[in-house]
Amino acid sequence: MPRWLCLLLACALAGCGAASPALAPTAAPATRIPPPRPTATPRPSPTPVVFMQEYPLPAGTHPHDVAPAADGGVWYTGQASGVLGRLDPATGAVREVRLGAGSAPHGVIVGPDGAPWITDGGLNAIVRVDPQSFAVRVFALPPDRPAANLNTATFDRQGQLWFTGQSGIYGRLDPATGAIQVFDAPRGPGPYGITTTPSGAVFFASLAGSYIAWVDLESGQATVLEPPTPEQGARRVWSDSRGRVWVSQWDVGQLGLYDPVANRWREWRLPGARPQAYAVYVDDRDIVWLSDFGSNALVRFDPRTELFTTFGLPSPSASVRQLLGRPGEVWGAESAADKLVVVRQP
Repeated sequence: MPRWLCLLLACALAGCGAASPALAPTAAPATRIPPPRPTATPRPSPTPVVFMQEYPLPAGTHPHDVAPAADGGVWYTGQASGVLGRLDPATGAVREVRLGAGSAPHGVIVGPDGAPWITDGGLNAIVRVDPQSFAVRVFALPPDRPAANLNTATFDRQGQLWFTGQSGIYGRLDPATGAIQVFDAPRGPGPYGITTTPSGAVFFASLAGSYIAWVDLESGQATVLEPPTPEQGARRVWSDSRGRVWVSQWDVGQLGLYDPVANRWREWRLPGARPQAYAVYVDDRDIVWLSDFGSNALVRFDPRTELFTTFGLPSPSASVRQLLGRPGEVWGAESAADKLVVVRQP
């Protein structure tokens, strides 16, 4: 971390002790981070100010995905420990539930029923955990679809859960009946991130296939949409309020944008010498956030000004693999640091 940023962080820490009086001693104090100068373009932009805070998890958890809940808690998947955990940000307290022998949970989202839904690569199943009792219900994939390497899930507007598997599949689960349909992905292995737009359209990204795809919700057929840059490694996708699809392009360190209405692409390279765009999330203000492994940072992109702002993470080599949020907050899972991190925006 540059010396000037360390000094700014030290000054900020000295002045923010009263910002979060309810936090338990185990939770790190909130840090006010003035961002560095944007590097994407010299055009002027209002300087965003955010507060960043980390929360420690049990050692060896290696959290992969995170999902804020409506009651203020935060769910996370412990991929290495086979658990679903719940953090109370007010106290730093953590509660975990084991998902079963062999579990290796990857993704977690909060469904329309308020429950966390998990894509578990170890169990080769979709898992639902009751948010009150922590009771675990497992929806196993069909026997002819072993080792799907389940990745990420999203609900459509009809309450169907769509999911991806890096082995080369995507599918849907009807929570009411437990019925699961699995489809072969175009070009084989690669399906990774998945998202639902405000109109109900579902798109997924293929990391190995370097494309995104639109899914016909009736037939299940996937239509490939080619980004302008070849072999870019489309990893995760997220829709903004207008139904435009933002894409983290891992192999080339870029942010992509696909507009389904105009059928048009745009792309921007992240700041830094060797950016690696892993996670992407669009917040309630239509600001785009990414995790950048290359700079060990969270990156903010304002579509109105087309400016990037980089916020260095407090933990070295934190490896934030997924982002998700709620109004005023963006949460990430620091898989290599056994922590969750949150950015709070005034």
